[in-house]
Amino acid sequence: MTNKIPTSREFAFIFDLDGVLVDTSKNHFLAWKKLAQKFDFELTEKFNERLQGVSRLDSLDLILEAAHVEIEKHDKLKLATEKNIFYLESIAELNENDLLPGVLDFLKEAKRIEIPIALGSASKNANLILEKTGISPYFAAVVDGNMVTKSKPNPEVFLKAAELLNYDPKRCIVFEDSIKGVDAAVSAKMHVVGIGTRNKLNEADLVFRGFQYFKAYEIINWYTIM
Repeated sequence: MTNKIPTSREFAFIFDLDGVLVDTSKNHFLAWKKLAQKFDFELTEKFNERLQGVSRLDSLDLILEAAHVEIEKHDKLKLATEKNIFYLESIAELNENDLLPGVLDFLKEAKRIEIPIALGSASKNANLILEKTGISPYFAAVVDGNMVTKSKPNPEVFLKAAELLNYDPKRCIVFEDSIKGVDAAVSAKMHVVGIGTRNKLNEADLVFRGFQYFKAYEIINWYTIM
């Protein structure tokens, strides 16, 4: 990567939320685990990986299938609401200090060099989390689970974010930590920066363990010279 600081708006950034900007995945896990106990189903961390990037109702379907439980649709909605109550209780004290390392500095730099920023998340609480952590002002567009009908790896959430930014998907760079999220970005014909490890996110163009290890302008320059 070069050290030239870009001045154009050639690319836009689209961020996933959980596990990328803030780590509330543990809160989701504990909420789902508590709900699953109603069916005498022990939700493991391994099984929980299947729920990453998946909508609330689709996650519930995966759990019910694994627990060999069949219920009516209206009961599913009640359970999904109950899970969300558990989750909201656990993030009541969420604040800027809960942002993952390097995130705030990265967002500040991206804003300084005028990179348009959007959020593309399956979470229906995305706006609440952005507000609690104080980073709402950095986002020109927010697409959350209330605005889409298909879960990742379907690219709907990212395509809608690109549409709201008025950017060609091919000029969008997605930051993701889940396999399904990376697959969704690839399906959308977008560039992908993985936040995690290469052995897990092998389809991403670049992979870093966290935002403290790279700069916004370095990402722009890397894709510019590709």
